[in-house]
Amino acid sequence: MMRADNRLSMALVLGIVLFTGDPAVAFLRPAKIPEATDEGQPAAAPAPAPGPAVDPRFDSYDRANPDHTSLQQPEEALRGFPLDQNGMVDWARALRDGIISPREVLQGDETYLPLDLDVIMRNTKGMPYVRFPHKTHTEWLACSNCHPAIFAQKAGTAKIRMENIFRGEFCGKCHDRVAFITHRACFRCHSVPQPGQAMPN
Repeated sequence: MMRADNRLSMALVLGIVLFTGDPAVAFLRPAKIPEATDEGQPAAAPAPAPGPAVDPRFDSYDRANPDHTSLQQPEEALRGFPLDQNGMVDWARALRDGIISPREVLQGDETYLPLDLDVIMRNTKGMPYVRFPHKTHTEWLACSNCHPAIFAQKAGTAKIRMENIFRGEFCGKCHDRVAFITHRACFRCHSVPQPGQAMPN
């Protein structure tokens, strides 16, 4: 039987979807309720490891690791980097502007040539088509980062939907995590107008 607070959460999500018409929030699920202890109270979460206050946008450390405090804090490491419209680091611009120059391999001196190939994905319903620029990605990632584990190397085999990306699949392995936030920058990917379609401002 569904608890009252679960029903309320589901009703709120449904209300948001119906009110806004935004399918992006349709994939939200209520958080799991902690199991009750013998005293009938929810089990307490373990206390976080002590450490300096960190902007939650940059909090990607494993706080359970005792050595996490020896790492440079993101606010210090990323100071002066170009930011995108959401205030997050624009990594592609940082690379273009020469602020960073990633190594192709951890050890050795191998070099790779970026693949200058744009793939246009047309299965976008009413949205502009998606342009996937291999060059932007292969300037700092090897092909094996994505192929074949995330994407098969055959056109038309990846059935990508936005809900997959929001769940951390396909492009969502990096985007919405370390790369730009997709649901706040739609037209960075959806950048090719369909025939007879004008791009929004």
